Amino acid sequence: MRCTFSVLTQDSPGVLMRISGLFYKRNYNIASLSVSQTDDPGFSRFTIVVDADEWAHEQIEKQLAKLVEVITVDNLNNNGKFVERWLSLIKVKANVENRPHILQIADIFRCRVVDMGSDALTLEVTGDEGKMQACTEALRAYGIVDIAGSGSVALSRAGFNNGEEHLRDDGFKKFDLGYLMADKHEIVTRSAV
Repeated sequence: MRCTFSVLTQDSPGVLMRISGLFYKRNYNIASLSVSQTDDPGFSRFTIVVDADEWAHEQIEKQLAKLVEVITVDNLNNNGKFVERWLSLIKVKANVENRPHILQIADIFRCRVVDMGSDALTLEVTGDEGKMQACTEALRAYGIVDIAGSGSVALSRAGFNNGEEHLRDDGFKKFDLGYLMADKHEIVTRSAV
């Protein structure tokens, strides 16, 4: 079973080596690993996707939390809904005859053209893993020259209490952005007091 971890760490040399070494020593395979600095310059966020059973997910979470540089470990699959995106750059052979067809496929998958030459196009694709695979398969018939991908980046969902509703005494439902009341198919909003 596939599992996605979001790991907040101190931004210091050797953290990537210690995290990847933890997976290596325990013979767990990393399906995707992405890391970048956060908005706070002293910290980095790792997004790690692992194929393993549930017992292994618990062990990975516990072992990551033991590392000195690790601040938090979130198993995004256990914590409710989360947003996940993948990024790929795909260079495709594109002569004058097949270029309109490739651009039509790019439009269907909402790709951006980021580079164009006389005999090839480079497309940027973002979305979930399924979209990456479907787009790649659609372009394969035209001749893929090269592919580079970022792997998964993910965060837990924000806002609206992750879908939890809280009723007040006056019948309004409390959400993060205020109060809503349904009245015969009409939604009335007012600011939270």
